[in-house]
Amino acid sequence: MNAFDHEATAHAAALAPDLDPARVLWTERFPGGAHWSYRARRGTTLRLIDVDGGANASVLLYRADERLERLNIPDTLKAQHTAHLTAGHVLYSDMGRILASISRDTVGWHDPLCGVSDADMVLRRHGVQRYQEHRNAMYRNGKDSLLVEMGKWGLGLRDFVPGVNLFSKVVVDGDGALRFVPQHTKAGDFVELRCEMDTLVLISTAPHPLDPRADYAPGKVALVAWDSGPAAMDDACRLSCPENGRGFQNTDIIYR
Repeated sequence: MNAFDHEATAHAAALAPDLDPARVLWTERFPGGAHWSYRARRGTTLRLIDVDGGANASVLLYRADERLERLNIPDTLKAQHTAHLTAGHVLYSDMGRILASISRDTVGWHDPLCGVSDADMVLRRHGVQRYQEHRNAMYRNGKDSLLVEMGKWGLGLRDFVPGVNLFSKVVVDGDGALRFVPQHTKAGDFVELRCEMDTLVLISTAPHPLDPRADYAPGKVALVAWDSGPAAMDDACRLSCPENGRGFQNTDIIYR
């Protein structure tokens, strides 16, 4: 084992001591306001970790080998009769297949309703802090950050779809208004996305669009990717509702 392997193993042990280091593929640490993308193979699980509490991770998913197939949030919610996401839920494509499933979750509630922040929103709330003067301390927004990552894979504005905001909770009050719940997560909380297809995963750690904090202070997120294999036949995500069983069947067919 070389020095790089020793360092990677140490990072994995620190971030996810319950995982077998031999199955860990890579680790990442994202500052608040960062963006990242990766092509993850079927059977890869991504554990996203809220480092300090109060983070937001906006996620988009596309089928890696046919990017016209992508995450469909309305079908995801309708098929599972839910307005939030947690362990046991899956993320559907617009072709009725399962791009990823939520295999483990210490948070209990993730927001699929509110989309991402944009440049005007960040400008109104926080003002301007540009790269020319502030370098990596510049103010980033979720939409532009994800579009940067999309461009790396031949995707553009017309391919932008609604995503899910991990670590954020939004509820609907008695008047029908959306209400952001502050301090929803604590340091060390995590959620696992298990890729059930070869999946292009895009992540932004810019603030949630309804986060009321006046200061621009998005939280840090860490990631551990590991080889879990796809959902087993008795997996809770597969069995949680009849629709999910059919979705997994549609997915498994293309990998036989």
